[in-house]
Amino acid sequence: MLRVEDPAAQPATLDIDSPLGPMRLAASDAGLCGVWFVDQSDAAAIGRAEHSAAEASVLARTREQLAEWYAGERQAFDLPLAPLGTPFQRLVWEGLLSLPFGTTTTYGDLAHRIERPRSVRPLAQALGRNPISIIVPCHRVIGWNTALTGFGGGLKRKRALLIHEGNRYPGHAARTRRICDGQQELALVESAASLAWATYLQAENEPAPRAAGSDTPRR
Repeated sequence: MLRVEDPAAQPATLDIDSPLGPMRLAASDAGLCGVWFVDQSDAAAIGRAEHSAAEASVLARTREQLAEWYAGERQAFDLPLAPLGTPFQRLVWEGLLSLPFGTTTTYGDLAHRIERPRSVRPLAQALGRNPISIIVPCHRVIGWNTALTGFGGGLKRKRALLIHEGNRYPGHAARTRRICDGQQELALVESAASLAWATYLQAENEPAPRAAGSDTPRR
C-alpha cells in the first residue's frame, strides 16, 4: 500500500552499491519515497545527511532487502512506500505492486488490470515517472511483442533485472522509436538465458572477441 508523501518535505538519502551500479535511496518519516540508479537523469539530489529514527529504519531495511533481492534470497519486499505522485500515477504504481516476481505484463494488460483500459498513454507516462525502481517493478512491463521498452535505469539494466527474475525472450525485436515521457529509444533485444549476476556483468564488460584473421594485413 502506498502512503501519501508530504511534497514539501525534503527526504533523507543514502547511496548504496549494487551489482548494477550505485543506487540512491530516499526516505521520509512516511516511508520510502525513492530508489534510483545514481546516473538516472531523474534521480533525487543528495538529501539531508541527518536522518530521523523512522527514516534511518526505512533506509536500512531497504538496503538490506535490496541486497537480499540481488542475491536471489528475496522475491517480494516488505517496506512502507510513500512516493510522491498524482492520484493516477499512484494507481498505476499500485498496479505494478500486484505483479509477482518472475512475471511480465504489457502496457495494455496493465491498463486493464487497473481498470483504465483507455489510458495506455498516460499509464506509460506514469511508468516513466516511477520513483522507486525494482521495488515498484516497472521493469516487468514490456512491449506487446515482448520487446524491451524504456526504463529510467537503461535497457541493459532492465534486461539484467528480468534475467535475474528468470525471464526468457522468444526472440522478438523492437523497432527503434520513441515512447512517452522522453524515455530512451528501444533497442534490438536478443534472446536471453538466465545468468548469474557475476556472469552477466562480466560478459557486459568484456570486449567483443575479434574475428579470426582480423589481424592479417590486407593485400
